[in-house]
Amino acid sequence: MNIATSSKISWQQHYSTCIYKYQSNYTNPYIYTYTHTSLSNTLEPTMAPSVSMIHSDSTPQNIMDFVVNKGHGVKGLAELGLKTLPQQYIQPPHERFDHSSDDDDEEQPNINHTIPVIDMSNWDDPKVAEAVCDAARKWGFFQVVNHGVPIHVLQDVKDATRQFFGLPAEEKQKYSKERSVTNNVRFGTSFTPEAEKALEWKDYLSLFFVSDDEAASLWPPVCRNQALEYVKSSEPVVKKLLAILMKGLNVKEIDESKESMLMGSKRINLNYYPKCPNPELTVGVGRHSDVSTLTILLQDEIGGLYVRNTETMKWIHVPPVSGSLVINVGDALQIMSNGNYKSVEHRVVANGSSNRISVPIFVNPRPSDVIGPLPEVLESGEKQIYKNVLYKDYVMHFFSKAHDGKATVEFAKA
Repeated sequence: MNIATSSKISWQQHYSTCIYKYQSNYTNPYIYTYTHTSLSNTLEPTMAPSVSMIHSDSTPQNIMDFVVNKGHGVKGLAELGLKTLPQQYIQPPHERFDHSSDDDDEEQPNINHTIPVIDMSNWDDPKVAEAVCDAARKWGFFQVVNHGVPIHVLQDVKDATRQFFGLPAEEKQKYSKERSVTNNVRFGTSFTPEAEKALEWKDYLSLFFVSDDEAASLWPPVCRNQALEYVKSSEPVVKKLLAILMKGLNVKEIDESKESMLMGSKRINLNYYPKCPNPELTVGVGRHSDVSTLTILLQDEIGGLYVRNTETMKWIHVPPVSGSLVINVGDALQIMSNGNYKSVEHRVVANGSSNRISVPIFVNPRPSDVIGPLPEVLESGEKQIYKNVLYKDYVMHFFSKAHDGKATVEFAKA
């Protein structure tokens, strides 16, 4: 599907919802279909969903009607007790996760095969700053412990995530693309279904932070306070990490303008990955890198996040560490650092035995910001790798297509 030619896209005020309005007569079997398609001629609205309503060979329209229109999400599919994965979720072989290529060897642990875990007890320790910058250059990922975000805040937002996804379908549906009163609050599934040939096994609630007042009035009550507290509590961590990373680029001071460009907008996602009948055939999240400046990820104890080792090109598991936060460099920071800091490809595998949740905070430039290599980075005569791009355009490009590894950053190549 060529979105540029087949659809008319109207950019909403905030890119963060990951959704654009499409007015299109293009017929795509994976598009969100907001019509009165019924799953069965005999199905009554009051009936509880049952496995007989969905089969592995059900039409894409029926699947999407159940998952999207009726608000059940992929969680609802999983809870039907399906024995086989619906065809719409089966990934092509090259996108499936091959555990034999996993670079994570639990029997022979090797520090070179694991992303760093950095103790942030003493932020002023030069060794901490060195470890953070080294990790951003080599791995693009690291975990932090003793970071200052209270453990109860982390636990509360995980509990609230489970509570939101435990709501009845009709409650979650209030925040869907068609029914949400704002583009800043969105319940959805997969990534960009209208552009995907195979769907991802994930539901999400995306919350773009504008103000405390808006959050209080528009965010779902069951998770509003917990999500907001997590965003607020993580802000000092973000500021300290960015200060360290900027010093590593010879940026001696983060003035108001730079701070706004680095962290002018924030979005928190509550992600739910239900147990999957055929996890080897699908993905929780496909290969991609984030478009953020930094991403602050809280994961539960289940695991399933894998990061690309840019030297061996193998996949490395990011094991859950109690009380930790996973930090990763996003494309915006890779561009601003002129490639010195790496925004690394990562993915989430589906799980056949457990439900998984994660809660990322995406720290971003504002949509109206123009991003490019920082002047301080180029002062030494370093060749400019990336051009200046309007951040809104970069994000629109990212969300106009399915996950495709590191391809998005080519949009900004000089």
